[in-house]
Amino acid sequence: MMTAEQIVASHKANVETLFGLTAKAFEGVEKLVELNLTAAKAALDESANNTQAALSVKDAQELLAMQANLFQPLAEKTAAYSRHLYDIASGTGGEFTKAFEAQAAAAQKQFATLVDSAAQNAPAGSEQAVAMMKGAVTAANTAFESVQKAVKQATDLAESNLAAVSAAAPKAGKKK
Repeated sequence: MMTAEQIVASHKANVETLFGLTAKAFEGVEKLVELNLTAAKAALDESANNTQAALSVKDAQELLAMQANLFQPLAEKTAAYSRHLYDIASGTGGEFTKAFEAQAAAAQKQFATLVDSAAQNAPAGSEQAVAMMKGAVTAANTAFESVQKAVKQATDLAESNLAAVSAAAPKAGKKK
């Protein structure tokens, strides 16, 4: 059984984790707002420059050449924006994942301690029920670890796919 001090310490740790994650979430939002403001300013400046250039075009062929030259930087900027956006999201998500894994590990340990305590205080003849309970806890922990590994593999795959797309985008813009 948990003591009052253990319960208070657990609640205190949970509140600290909550405030830490809230701060990380706000940091992520701040970075996202900063990225979007920077991108919007750059797009506005570029739009003004492109409009001025379009107004100074003398013939249709010059206009087509100017338009063709806009695709390459656009693809590169889009890829750079996507990389920054992904970095912000994965950094913030990584903090949440670490906190979740730490909380899950603590909960697993606490539950295992509770099961062991219950097993020690179980009446005679309940060994089979205790063994089943321990087996269920072990199976749940194994399933949880398997899910964590699958999520990690999916995240790694998504990261490698994003890297491949980011590398290919500027090249695709050059071909046009």
